[in-house]
Amino acid sequence: MSNLEQTAASDAFDVTERSDQAASPSRKPFEIGRRGLQLLSWLAPVVLVIVWELLAQAGWLSPQVLPAPSKVVRTAFKLISTGSLLNDLGVSLLRAAAGFALGASVGFVLGILVGFSRIAEAAIDRSIQMIRAIPFLAALPLVIVWLGVGEAEKIFLVALGVTFPIYINTTLGIRQVDPKLLELGRVQGLGTFELIRRIILPGALPSILTGVRYALATAWLALVVAETIGAQSGIGFLAMDAREFLRTDVIVLTIVIYALIGVAADGIARFLERRLLAWHPNYGIAR
Repeated sequence: MSNLEQTAASDAFDVTERSDQAASPSRKPFEIGRRGLQLLSWLAPVVLVIVWELLAQAGWLSPQVLPAPSKVVRTAFKLISTGSLLNDLGVSLLRAAAGFALGASVGFVLGILVGFSRIAEAAIDRSIQMIRAIPFLAALPLVIVWLGVGEAEKIFLVALGVTFPIYINTTLGIRQVDPKLLELGRVQGLGTFELIRRIILPGALPSILTGVRYALATAWLALVVAETIGAQSGIGFLAMDAREFLRTDVIVLTIVIYALIGVAADGIARFLERRLLAWHPNYGIAR
Protein backbone atom coordinates (compact mmCIF):
# COMPACT_ATOMS: atom_id res chain seq x y z
CA MET A 1 0.00 0.00 0.00
CA SER A 2 1.38 3.44 -0.96
CA ASN A 3 1.89 6.29 1.50
CA LEU A 4 -1.08 8.12 -0.05
CA GLU A 5 -3.35 5.11 0.47
CA GLN A 6 -2.15 4.69 4.08
CA THR A 7 -2.83 8.35 4.81
CA ALA A 8 -6.34 8.13 3.30
CA ALA A 9 -7.12 4.99 5.29
CA SER A 10 -5.87 6.61 8.50
CA ASP A 11 -8.01 9.71 7.88
CA ALA A 12 -11.05 7.57 7.19
CA PHE A 13 -10.48 5.66 10.45
CA ASP A 14 -10.16 8.92 12.40
CA VAL A 15 -13.38 10.27 10.88
CA THR A 16 -15.21 7.03 11.70
CA GLU A 17 -13.89 7.04 15.28
CA ARG A 18 -14.90 10.67 15.80
CA SER A 19 -18.37 10.00 14.39
CA ASP A 20 -18.80 7.01 16.73
CA GLN A 21 -17.68 9.12 19.70
CA ALA A 22 -20.12 11.86 18.70
CA ALA A 23 -22.96 9.40 18.22
CA SER A 24 -22.47 7.42 21.43
CA PRO A 25 -23.36 10.28 23.80
CA SER A 26 -26.51 10.97 21.77
CA ARG A 27 -27.94 7.57 22.72
CA LYS A 28 -27.24 8.02 26.42
CA PRO A 29 -29.30 11.20 26.84
CA PHE A 30 -32.21 9.40 25.16
CA GLU A 31 -32.06 6.72 27.83
CA ILE A 32 -31.80 9.32 30.58
CA GLY A 33 -34.63 11.30 29.04
CA ARG A 34 -36.88 8.27 28.92
CA ARG A 35 -36.23 7.48 32.56
CA GLY A 36 -36.80 11.12 33.39
CA LEU A 37 -40.18 11.00 31.68
CA GLN A 38 -41.10 7.91 33.71
CA LEU A 39 -40.19 9.70 36.92
CA LEU A 40 -42.04 12.80 35.74
CA SER A 41 -45.23 10.76 35.28
CA TRP A 42 -45.19 10.04 39.03
CA LEU A 43 -44.31 13.60 40.05
CA ALA A 44 -47.85 14.98 40.06
CA PRO A 45 -49.36 12.12 42.17
CA VAL A 46 -46.50 12.33 44.70
CA VAL A 47 -46.81 16.12 44.99
CA LEU A 48 -50.58 15.78 45.39
CA VAL A 49 -50.17 13.28 48.24
CA ILE A 50 -47.59 15.50 49.98
CA VAL A 51 -49.81 18.58 49.74
CA TRP A 52 -52.79 16.51 50.89
CA GLU A 53 -50.84 15.28 53.95
CA LEU A 54 -49.63 18.79 54.83
CA LEU A 55 -53.13 20.27 54.59
CA ALA A 56 -54.53 17.46 56.74
CA GLN A 57 -51.82 17.82 59.37
CA ALA A 58 -52.38 21.60 59.45
CA GLY A 59 -56.07 21.03 60.20
CA TRP A 60 -57.33 22.54 56.96
CA LEU A 61 -58.93 19.23 55.97
CA SER A 62 -61.39 17.61 58.36
CA PRO A 63 -60.66 13.90 59.07
CA GLN A 64 -64.37 13.19 58.59
CA VAL A 65 -64.30 14.74 55.13
CA LEU A 66 -60.87 13.71 53.82
CA PRO A 67 -58.47 11.88 56.16
CA ALA A 68 -54.72 12.27 55.83
CA PRO A 69 -52.82 9.82 53.61
CA SER A 70 -50.93 8.59 56.69
CA LYS A 71 -54.23 7.59 58.32
CA VAL A 72 -55.31 5.82 55.13
CA VAL A 73 -52.03 3.87 55.14
CA ARG A 74 -52.50 2.90 58.80
CA THR A 75 -56.04 1.73 58.00
CA ALA A 76 -54.71 -0.36 55.12
CA PHE A 77 -52.16 -2.10 57.36
CA LYS A 78 -54.84 -2.74 59.97
CA LEU A 79 -57.18 -4.33 57.42
CA ILE A 80 -54.32 -6.36 55.94
CA SER A 81 -53.40 -7.67 59.38
CA THR A 82 -56.96 -8.89 59.91
CA GLY A 83 -57.02 -10.46 56.44
CA SER A 84 -60.23 -8.74 55.36
CA LEU A 85 -58.62 -6.42 52.80
CA LEU A 86 -56.70 -9.18 51.02
CA ASN A 87 -59.81 -11.37 50.94
CA ASP A 88 -61.97 -8.61 49.45
CA LEU A 89 -59.25 -7.70 46.97
CA GLY A 90 -58.87 -11.32 45.86
CA VAL A 91 -62.63 -11.72 45.38
CA SER A 92 -62.81 -8.55 43.26
CA LEU A 93 -59.82 -9.60 41.14
CA LEU A 94 -61.37 -13.00 40.45
CA ARG A 95 -64.67 -11.42 39.44
CA ALA A 96 -62.91 -8.94 37.17
CA ALA A 97 -60.72 -11.64 35.58
CA ALA A 98 -63.66 -13.98 34.91
CA GLY A 99 -65.81 -11.21 33.47
CA PHE A 100 -62.96 -9.86 31.37
CA ALA A 101 -62.14 -13.28 29.89
CA LEU A 102 -65.79 -13.88 28.99
CA GLY A 103 -66.46 -10.41 27.61
CA ALA A 104 -63.19 -10.21 25.68
CA SER A 105 -63.85 -13.57 24.02
CA VAL A 106 -67.36 -12.57 22.95
CA GLY A 107 -66.24 -9.12 21.77
CA PHE A 108 -63.32 -10.54 19.79
CA VAL A 109 -65.45 -13.15 18.01
CA LEU A 110 -68.18 -10.63 17.17
CA GLY A 111 -65.57 -8.12 16.01
CA ILE A 112 -64.01 -10.65 13.65
CA LEU A 113 -67.41 -11.59 12.22
CA VAL A 114 -68.44 -7.99 11.59
CA GLY A 115 -64.96 -6.96 10.45
CA PHE A 116 -64.87 -9.60 7.72
CA SER A 117 -68.53 -9.73 6.72
CA ARG A 118 -70.85 -6.93 5.67
CA ILE A 119 -73.73 -9.37 6.06
CA ALA A 120 -72.79 -9.98 9.71
CA GLU A 121 -72.53 -6.22 10.21
CA ALA A 122 -76.02 -5.69 8.84
CA ALA A 123 -77.38 -8.53 10.97
CA ILE A 124 -75.90 -7.78 14.40
CA ASP A 125 -74.09 -4.43 14.54
CA ARG A 126 -77.17 -2.26 15.09
CA SER A 127 -78.38 -4.49 17.93
CA ILE A 128 -74.96 -4.39 19.57
CA GLN A 129 -74.84 -0.60 19.35
CA MET A 130 -78.29 -0.36 20.95
CA ILE A 131 -77.23 -2.58 23.84
CA ARG A 132 -74.00 -0.61 24.22
CA ALA A 133 -75.97 2.59 24.72
CA ILE A 134 -77.83 1.20 27.75
CA PRO A 135 -76.24 2.45 31.03
CA PHE A 136 -75.17 -0.10 33.63
CA LEU A 137 -77.57 1.26 36.23
CA ALA A 138 -80.49 1.01 33.82
CA ALA A 139 -79.73 -2.64 33.04
CA LEU A 140 -78.96 -3.59 36.64
CA PRO A 141 -82.55 -4.26 37.83
CA LEU A 142 -83.25 -6.58 34.90
CA VAL A 143 -79.92 -8.40 35.38
CA ILE A 144 -80.81 -8.95 39.05
CA VAL A 145 -84.17 -10.40 38.03
CA TRP A 146 -82.44 -12.74 35.58
CA LEU A 147 -79.41 -13.79 37.62
CA GLY A 148 -80.10 -12.74 41.19
CA VAL A 149 -77.48 -10.95 43.29
CA GLY A 150 -74.85 -13.69 43.30
CA GLU A 151 -71.56 -14.07 41.45
CA ALA A 152 -73.22 -14.62 38.08
CA GLU A 153 -74.73 -11.13 38.12
CA LYS A 154 -71.40 -9.47 38.86
CA ILE A 155 -69.45 -11.46 36.27
CA PHE A 156 -72.16 -10.81 33.68
CA LEU A 157 -72.02 -7.03 34.22
CA VAL A 158 -68.23 -7.03 33.90
CA ALA A 159 -68.42 -9.13 30.74
CA LEU A 160 -71.08 -6.81 29.32
CA GLY A 161 -68.89 -3.78 29.86
CA VAL A 162 -65.78 -5.43 28.42
CA THR A 163 -67.44 -6.77 25.27
CA PHE A 164 -68.05 -3.46 23.53
CA PRO A 165 -64.54 -1.88 23.56
CA ILE A 166 -63.05 -5.15 22.30
CA TYR A 167 -65.76 -5.51 19.64
CA ILE A 168 -65.48 -1.96 18.33
CA ASN A 169 -61.68 -1.87 18.19
CA THR A 170 -61.41 -5.35 16.64
CA THR A 171 -63.84 -4.37 13.89
CA LEU A 172 -62.08 -1.05 13.35
CA GLY A 173 -58.63 -2.66 13.24
CA ILE A 174 -59.70 -5.20 10.61
CA ARG A 175 -61.35 -2.54 8.46
CA GLN A 176 -58.28 -0.27 8.63
CA VAL A 177 -55.78 -2.80 7.25
CA ASP A 178 -54.09 -1.29 4.19
CA PRO A 179 -55.68 -2.75 1.01
CA LYS A 180 -52.27 -2.57 -0.68
CA LEU A 181 -50.94 -5.10 1.82
CA LEU A 182 -53.82 -7.43 1.01
CA GLU A 183 -53.14 -7.05 -2.70
CA LEU A 184 -49.45 -7.75 -2.09
CA GLY A 185 -50.37 -10.89 -0.17
CA ARG A 186 -52.56 -12.13 -3.00
CA VAL A 187 -49.78 -11.44 -5.51
CA GLN A 188 -47.45 -13.53 -3.33
CA GLY A 189 -49.94 -16.38 -3.54
CA LEU A 190 -51.20 -16.31 0.04
CA GLY A 191 -54.51 -18.05 0.67
CA THR A 192 -57.36 -16.65 2.74
CA PHE A 193 -56.17 -18.22 5.99
CA GLU A 194 -52.60 -17.00 5.44
CA LEU A 195 -53.83 -13.49 4.61
CA ILE A 196 -55.75 -13.40 7.88
CA ARG A 197 -52.92 -14.85 9.96
CA ARG A 198 -49.99 -12.95 8.46
CA ILE A 199 -51.48 -9.63 7.34
CA ILE A 200 -54.96 -8.84 8.66
CA LEU A 201 -54.69 -9.84 12.32
CA PRO A 202 -51.17 -8.37 12.81
CA GLY A 203 -52.36 -5.18 11.13
CA ALA A 204 -55.42 -5.03 13.39
CA LEU A 205 -53.46 -5.84 16.55
CA PRO A 206 -52.67 -2.21 17.57
CA SER A 207 -56.37 -1.36 17.51
CA ILE A 208 -57.29 -4.57 19.35
CA LEU A 209 -54.80 -3.84 22.12
CA THR A 210 -56.18 -0.32 22.42
CA GLY A 211 -59.57 -1.93 22.96
CA VAL A 212 -58.02 -4.11 25.67
CA ARG A 213 -56.80 -1.02 27.51
CA TYR A 214 -60.26 0.56 27.39
CA ALA A 215 -61.86 -2.74 28.40
CA LEU A 216 -59.65 -3.08 31.48
CA ALA A 217 -60.85 0.30 32.76
CA THR A 218 -64.47 -0.52 31.92
CA ALA A 219 -64.22 -3.85 33.76
CA TRP A 220 -63.52 -2.11 37.05
CA LEU A 221 -66.25 0.45 36.45
CA ALA A 222 -68.77 -2.33 35.89
CA LEU A 223 -67.50 -4.24 38.92
CA VAL A 224 -67.95 -1.21 41.17
CA VAL A 225 -71.58 -0.98 40.07
CA ALA A 226 -72.10 -4.72 40.52
CA GLU A 227 -70.54 -4.87 43.99
CA THR A 228 -72.75 -2.12 45.37
CA ILE A 229 -75.81 -4.38 45.16
CA GLY A 230 -76.16 -7.44 47.37
CA ALA A 231 -72.43 -8.17 47.67
CA GLN A 232 -71.00 -9.76 50.81
CA SER A 233 -67.36 -9.37 49.81
CA GLY A 234 -65.19 -7.40 47.44
CA ILE A 235 -63.72 -3.90 47.31
CA GLY A 236 -67.08 -2.39 46.37
CA PHE A 237 -68.73 -4.09 49.33
CA LEU A 238 -65.93 -2.77 51.58
CA ALA A 239 -66.65 0.79 50.38
CA MET A 240 -70.42 0.44 50.86
CA ASP A 241 -69.97 -1.04 54.33
CA ALA A 242 -67.62 1.82 55.27
CA ARG A 243 -70.17 4.34 54.07
CA GLU A 244 -72.74 2.99 56.54
CA PHE A 245 -70.33 3.68 59.42
CA LEU A 246 -68.96 6.95 57.97
CA ARG A 247 -65.45 5.43 57.69
CA THR A 248 -64.03 7.90 55.21
CA ASP A 249 -60.53 6.44 55.65
CA VAL A 250 -61.74 3.07 54.35
CA ILE A 251 -63.66 4.73 51.50
CA VAL A 252 -60.56 6.66 50.43
CA LEU A 253 -58.53 3.45 50.72
CA THR A 254 -60.85 1.64 48.30
CA ILE A 255 -60.58 4.55 45.84
CA VAL A 256 -56.78 4.40 46.04
CA ILE A 257 -56.89 0.63 45.48
CA TYR A 258 -59.01 1.09 42.36
CA ALA A 259 -56.55 3.70 41.09
CA LEU A 260 -53.52 1.45 41.71
CA ILE A 261 -55.23 -1.51 40.05
CA GLY A 262 -56.00 0.71 37.06
CA VAL A 263 -52.34 1.74 36.79
CA ALA A 264 -51.22 -1.88 37.06
CA ALA A 265 -53.74 -3.02 34.43
CA ASP A 266 -52.65 -0.28 32.05
CA GLY A 267 -49.03 -1.27 32.65
CA ILE A 268 -49.86 -4.86 31.68
CA ALA A 269 -51.56 -3.63 28.50
CA ARG A 270 -48.52 -1.50 27.61
CA PHE A 271 -46.24 -4.49 28.23
CA LEU A 272 -48.34 -6.57 25.83
CA GLU A 273 -48.09 -3.81 23.25
CA ARG A 274 -44.30 -3.76 23.51
CA ARG A 275 -44.05 -7.54 23.27
CA LEU A 276 -46.64 -8.22 20.58
CA LEU A 277 -45.90 -5.13 18.48
CA ALA A 278 -42.11 -5.27 18.54
CA TRP A 279 -42.21 -5.41 14.72
CA HIS A 280 -44.14 -2.12 14.54
CA PRO A 281 -41.83 0.91 14.04
CA ASN A 282 -43.77 3.18 16.39
CA TYR A 283 -43.88 0.64 19.22
CA GLY A 284 -40.34 -0.47 18.54
CA ILE A 285 -39.11 3.05 19.33
CA ALA A 286 -41.12 3.05 22.55
CA ARG A 287 -39.23 -0.03 23.78
